[in-house]
Amino acid sequence: MAALDNSKVVAVIGSGAMGAGIAQVAAAAGHTVKLYDTRPEAVNKAIDSIGAAYGKLAGKGKMSAADAEAAANRLYAAASLEELGDAQLVVEAIVENLDAKRALFAQLEAIVGEETILATNTSSISVTAIAAQLRHPARLAGMHFFNPVPLMALVEIVSGVATDAAVAQTLYDTATTWGKQAVHAKSTPGFIVNRLARPFYAEAWRLLNEQAADAATIDAVLREAGGFRMGPFELMDLIGHDVNYAVTKSVFDAYYNDPRFTPSVLQLELVNAGFLGRKTGRGLYRYDDEAEVPAAQAEPKHERPEYVGYSLEAGAGGELTASMLERFKAHGIAITARTSAEGHLHGEAPAFHCNGAAIYLTDGRTATERARANGHDDTVVFDLVLDAAQAARIAVASADQCNPAAFDAAVALFQTAGFTVTRLDDVPGLAVMRTVAMLANEAADAVQQGVCSAQAADLAMRKGVNYPQGPLAWADAVGVAHIVKVLDNLAATYGEDRYRVSPLLRRRQAARRNLHA
Repeated sequence: MAALDNSKVVAVIGSGAMGAGIAQVAAAAGHTVKLYDTRPEAVNKAIDSIGAAYGKLAGKGKMSAADAEAAANRLYAAASLEELGDAQLVVEAIVENLDAKRALFAQLEAIVGEETILATNTSSISVTAIAAQLRHPARLAGMHFFNPVPLMALVEIVSGVATDAAVAQTLYDTATTWGKQAVHAKSTPGFIVNRLARPFYAEAWRLLNEQAADAATIDAVLREAGGFRMGPFELMDLIGHDVNYAVTKSVFDAYYNDPRFTPSVLQLELVNAGFLGRKTGRGLYRYDDEAEVPAAQAEPKHERPEYVGYSLEAGAGGELTASMLERFKAHGIAITARTSAEGHLHGEAPAFHCNGAAIYLTDGRTATERARANGHDDTVVFDLVLDAAQAARIAVASADQCNPAAFDAAVALFQTAGFTVTRLDDVPGLAVMRTVAMLANEAADAVQQGVCSAQAADLAMRKGVNYPQGPLAWADAVGVAHIVKVLDNLAATYGEDRYRVSPLLRRRQAARRNLHA
C-alpha cells in the first residue's frame, strides 16, 4: 500500500480538540472529511472552528484564500455512524476507555468496507487490546497525534500484535503526506513518547523530594542549562497533575511496578489537594492575579579567580570538559596546563583547578563521595549543559567538607565565563546529567525491545515533546561510557533497580560504539 489518495474519504469520530484537529489536517490535505460525534451541536461547533482556523491561516499567508475555502468545503457533519460507510480511513478520537473504543470499532466493522483502515488516536491504551475482538484486527492500528494537532509535527503509528504491516505503512505514508513526521512504534505501554518522557518528570520529583532545590530552580536549570523549552514542573502544571500522574501510574502498573516508572508521592499529594496546575489556579506554582513568579537560586557575584589550572589527561567526560575549557578561554580566562599528579588527584582528570578547588563534570557520584575517593576535600562538581558555548546557567554542588572559599572560587570561574551559577544540594548526578542519562537509558531499552528504532526514538522526543536533542543522540554527544558511569554511580548510591543500565548501553560501551552506529 501507499499513502491514502486524497480522493478517498476520511472519517473522524469525536469532535473534541483532538478529533477536530485531525479533521482540520486531513481536510487541508485534500480529503473529504466526515466528522461524527454523539453530540451534533459539538460537530457543528468544531466545523465552524476549523473554518475559522483556515481563515486565520489564509490571513497570515500560510495558505491561500482559495485553499482555505476549499478545505472548509470538504468538511461535513455526519449525523450517524452509518453515514461513514464510504470512508477509506476512520480515525477515532473518543474517550480514553477500552470498552468504549471496542464497542465503537465493533459497530464500525458492520458499516465500513473490508478494505477500510481503522485507526485509534489512543495515547495509552493497548492497540492490541482494542483490536482483539474485531473480526479483522489486522486493519486496526494506532495513529497517535499530539495536541494541538495542526501545530504538532509528530504522529506515532502504533502496531498491535495483529496489525498488518501494510496497514501501518499506509498510515505512516498518509501522515507524511499530511505534513506530519511519522514514527513506527510497537504497542507497548506509553508507546514511544509517553514512555520515554517519564524520567523527565520522575527525576525532577526525586530532586525536589531530596531538597536539591526548589521547583523554580530545578525548572530554570533544565531550561537554561539543559535547553528544554519548559522545566518539568512548569510543564506538569500546564498538562495538569491529574493527567500527568494518571499517565505515570498507568505506565507503572502496565510494567508490573517497575521502579523506573514509580509515581511520586509529592505529585499524588498535589492531586489529592486539587492543586492540578494552571487549570485550577495552583500547582507547583500559583496562577492567581496576585501570584509572584518565584526566582531561581543564583549565587552572588564573586571576584574573578586569580588562577585556573586544567588537567590534560583524557578521561570520561573529556570532550565536554574540553568544550567548557574553550568557553573559559573565549572569556579571557588564562588557563595553566597541569597534570593530575601535580594536584594529587589520582588520575581523576580532566579537571579544572581554581584556588584549591578541584572542579569536575559530574559522573553520578556526589561531590562528597568524590572528594573522599580523591583525598581532596575541596571538590566541586558541575552539571551537564546542552551547549557549553551558549548555555546561560550552570548548576554546581560542593562536597560537604569543601572549604567555602574554594567553592566561591569555583563559582567565580563559571561566572567569569558568563554563566548564572545555581547551587544545588550535593545530590548524585545533579539535575541535567541524571535526567539525560535516564532519558537515554529508557530510549535504549525501547530500541532493544523493538518498540522503535533509534532514529524514531530521537525524532519522537524532539517533535512530540520538543526536547532540544534526541536522548540517544545526546548520549552519543556526552559519550556512552560516561552515561553508563553516571547510571552505575546512581545505582550504587541509591541501591535501586530504578537506575539499572540498559543492556544496549552496556553493549555499545563494550564495543566503543555510539547508539547511532
